[in-house]
Amino acid sequence: MLLGTAAPAQELEPRAYSNAPVGFNFLVVGYGRSQGGLSFDPALPIEDAKLKIDSAVFAYARTLDLWGKSGRFDVVLPYSHLSGSAMVAGQPAERQITGFSEPRFRLSVNLYGAPALSLQEFSRYQRDLVVGTSLQVSLPSGQYDPSRAINLGSHRWTVKPDIGFSKAFGAATLDVTASATFYGDNSDYYGGQTLEQAPLYATQAHLSWDFGGGIWAALGGTYYRGSRVTINGNTSLIELGNSHAGAMLALPVDRHQSVKFSLSSSIKTRTGSDLTAFAMAWQVRWGAGY
Repeated sequence: MLLGTAAPAQELEPRAYSNAPVGFNFLVVGYGRSQGGLSFDPALPIEDAKLKIDSAVFAYARTLDLWGKSGRFDVVLPYSHLSGSAMVAGQPAERQITGFSEPRFRLSVNLYGAPALSLQEFSRYQRDLVVGTSLQVSLPSGQYDPSRAINLGSHRWTVKPDIGFSKAFGAATLDVTASATFYGDNSDYYGGQTLEQAPLYATQAHLSWDFGGGIWAALGGTYYRGSRVTINGNTSLIELGNSHAGAMLALPVDRHQSVKFSLSSSIKTRTGSDLTAFAMAWQVRWGAGY
C-alpha cells in the first residue's frame, strides 16, 4: 500500500494489482516527509517554494471476492504538518499548519489473471499476467482556509479511475498503470474565487524483484500531464508536465508483519518546484484463517 506524503499525482505504487487471498485485512501506520515545492497544483500563485510536509499516515485494506475476481477496498487518512516559505502572488510568505488531508477511499478489482482464492488455493497460484482496474474517491474534508494560498486540503471532491497490468517474469514483475484524476469545483478558492480544474492524466511503470522470504524491492517512475485551471472564468495557459522516480524496499518482520521504505524525487519539473519524499511504514495483516 502506498504512503503518499504530498500529491496523489506524484505517488508511486508498485504492485498495485497483485493478487492476495480473500479475507485478508491490512493495517498500515507510516511516516513520510516531503521537501520542496507544490508542483502538483498549477492554480496556486506560488513561486520559489521551500516547504516541508511531515505526515503520519493511517490506512486499512481488505481483500475481497468480487464476482469471482480478487479485489480490495482500502482507505488512507493522512495527518500532516506543513512548514516553510514561498513567494505568494509576488509577496514573501511563511506558513505553518497541522491537520488532516483529504481521506481517500478506493475499490480495486483484478479483471484477469487473479481469481478470488482462499488461502489454501492461493498456495498453488502461479503469477503471470494480471489486468486490473480501480476507482478512488477523496472527500473535501481536509484542513482548508480560503484566505490562505497553501493548505493541506483542497476543498473539493476528486475521482480517480485507474487501469493497469502486472506481468511476472520469474522473480521479476513488471507493472504499468494509467489513470485520470477528475476534480470537482472549489467555489471558495483563495479569496472567495471559483476554481475549476481540468483532468490530470498520469502513467506509472515499475520493475520489482522478489528476493525470497517475503523480501522484495522495486524501481519505478511516473509522468503526469494536464490539470489546467480556470479561476472565475479565466483559463490559465499553464499545465503540468512533470515526472517523478523512486524506489521501495519491503522487509518481513514475521508471518504477520512487515516494514516498507520508499524514496522518490522529481526528474523533470515543467511547472512548480522539485520535490523529494521519503516514507516508511509498518504493516500488519490478519484474517483468511492465517
